[in-house]
Amino acid sequence: MSKLANKVAVVTGSGRGIGREIALKLASEGARVVVNDLDAQPAEETVSTIEAMGGEAIACIGSVTAEGFAERFIDTAVGTFGALDIIVNNAGYTWDNVVQKMTDEQWDAILDVHLKAPFRILRAAQPVIRDLSKQDAASGDIRARKVVNVSSIAGVSGNAGQANYASAKAGVIGLTRAMAKEWGRYNVTVNAVAFGLISTRLTDASADGPSEIDIAGQKIAVGVNPELLKAAERAIPLGRAGTASDAAGAVFLLCSPESDYVSGQTLICGGGWEG
Repeated sequence: MSKLANKVAVVTGSGRGIGREIALKLASEGARVVVNDLDAQPAEETVSTIEAMGGEAIACIGSVTAEGFAERFIDTAVGTFGALDIIVNNAGYTWDNVVQKMTDEQWDAILDVHLKAPFRILRAAQPVIRDLSKQDAASGDIRARKVVNVSSIAGVSGNAGQANYASAKAGVIGLTRAMAKEWGRYNVTVNAVAFGLISTRLTDASADGPSEIDIAGQKIAVGVNPELLKAAERAIPLGRAGTASDAAGAVFLLCSPESDYVSGQTLICGGGWEG
């Protein structure tokens, strides 16, 4: 039997990259998934892929930082599938600079997407989680529910040029530990995965210099110099960057029944490299 049969999962930033692989992995194990992306096309493509696999999914389009998004996201899960079992706070991007050149806009944008957005989603989910826990207790059918927050090795060890990102990802670990203590009474485990170097459109080698992505009208440089990327991979004991599938596997570990007594922890997914 699929390990996540009859579970309902919400995954932010799941139209592309790591988030997409997380959504596909959870769906492959039987979860019904609410897929989110800033843009409709990638979100709908993930939904279509899940449906082609024989799974169930629905898209919830929009920025995780927008007012009212958290409530709409949670309502989509409950209104469509009637439950909420797994929350994966994955959405995010980087906007790097050394501290003396970093603007308030850069600082606020990265803290908002990586830390405030997960906080808002968990806040919006609390009444649903509380009520479902009460229903479980009344019926005698106790269900383990899961929260997985995506952090980074930068949040554990720091990284030059990423004061905003490292601070946000360190905050995610603090949020995770606090919520593990708050929600244990609801039989919810709350854990974090701290990714190392994972190959995505944000980190892929670019011999022609950084390319750009558009985040809510802001042009953000992405891509890594190939020589720097090779040097980074040499520092990883496994000798390579992780794939989006590798990253999704680490998240799945903390969504699976085998982790029902693991909470408040940060799992480093870095191929043996910890910064």
